[in-house]
Amino acid sequence: MLLISTLLAVLLYLVAATLQWTVLKGNKRTSGFAVRAVATTAVVLHTFSIYHTLHQPNGINLGFFAAGSLIAWLVAVIVTLSSLRQKIDNLFIGVLPMAALAAGLAVWGPELGEPHLYRGGLIFHILLSILAYSMFTVATFQAILLSRQDQALKQHHTRGLVASLPPLQTMERLLFEMLWIAMGLLSASLITGFLFVDDLLAQHLVHKTALSIIAWLLYAVLLWGRLMRGWRSQRAVRWTISGFVILMLGFFGSKLVIDLIYGG
Repeated sequence: MLLISTLLAVLLYLVAATLQWTVLKGNKRTSGFAVRAVATTAVVLHTFSIYHTLHQPNGINLGFFAAGSLIAWLVAVIVTLSSLRQKIDNLFIGVLPMAALAAGLAVWGPELGEPHLYRGGLIFHILLSILAYSMFTVATFQAILLSRQDQALKQHHTRGLVASLPPLQTMERLLFEMLWIAMGLLSASLITGFLFVDDLLAQHLVHKTALSIIAWLLYAVLLWGRLMRGWRSQRAVRWTISGFVILMLGFFGSKLVIDLIYGG
């Protein structure tokens, strides 16, 4: 059942992304409801796959690919739910293939890391971290879409992608709403890390901690710049992507090193 559900989830993610791509290209026969229905079915199947990937007889598997699948699943959930009230369906084109790849690697990729039994406080810290990384991932996709929209408007291209998106000001507002939520989650993650992780500055965790703090500072400057200086568009995009790269290096880079060298 794990293999079947994962395979179906991968296929449906790709189908939904392809359908959304045809909508972007002007196909009026495909409705947004149909795309969301296919994406939702893929998310449900991915949920089954995630549960059985993470829950092992001797603990919870949060290895490199399993954690990546969990984050990709959360991103897909956030975008799918958000698309019900905001016009961000075009994010499906980038998010859903990523979720398909992550789901497949978690099941068919090499096994990295070992299952562990986690204490309650540590689980809370891990969940906050994963939620924060997921929100920053969605914000980064939104930033890339905003950048494309801004460039198209400057070149007076008002068809295709631009025509399918909300006004630029609305896109910017959505981006900063996502960043504020993600920043709150990252702050809570860092606080709970210092509270519940035995030695957050141990040799195998110090890079993750340092890079996470640097990313937090970058996002803090960006949000300050938005409030105090009215930073917009390309500057906001550059800072968002820079912070995301540092954050992902801290999380996935450290996790890869830990799984390969320390065995989980």
